Amino acid sequence: MSQAPANCSGGGFPYALRMLRQVTTTLAIASRGRGLVDITAQVAAVVRGAELATGLATLFVRHTSASLVIQENADPEVRADLERFFARLVRDGDALFRHRDEGPDDMPAHVRAALTAVTLSIPVVAGRLALGTWQGIYLWEHRTRPHRREVTVHVLGE
Repeated sequence: MSQAPANCSGGGFPYALRMLRQVTTTLAIASRGRGLVDITAQVAAVVRGAELATGLATLFVRHTSASLVIQENADPEVRADLERFFARLVRDGDALFRHRDEGPDDMPAHVRAALTAVTLSIPVVAGRLALGTWQGIYLWEHRTRPHRREVTVHVLGE
C-alpha cells in the first residue's frame, strides 16, 4: 500500500491537480523566393485555438535551407538590411562551396540556415504569444526560387 505525500491531508492533494495539454500542427508556408515571410498571424491562430492560458509555443522549420527568426515587424527596411547583410556574408556561387546540386544558391542557403535558427520558443501568457510590440515571427527563405515550406507548431501548457 502506498503512502500519501507528506503535503496531503485526508488522502487528497491540498491543491487542484493541473493537467498539461498540448496541440501540434504543421503550417504550409509558400515563399516567393529569398526573403522573410511573416507567419505571426498563422502561429497566433494556432495558439488561440489551443485555448491555453499559459504555456510555451515551439516552432520548428522542417528544412535545411530555410530558418525561423523573430524580427521587427514595423519597418520593412530592417528585413531588407538583414537580407543585404547575409548577401555580403554568404555569397551565391562562391567558389568555396562544392555542393551545388540545386544551383549556385544551394550551399549558401544551407550556411544561412546554419547561422540562424530552425527552432523558436515563445512563451504563451494569457492565451497569447508573449511577443514584444514590434516583434514578428518570420520564416526566412534562403533559396532564390519559391518553395513550399513546413513549420511545425507545438503548444504546451494549461
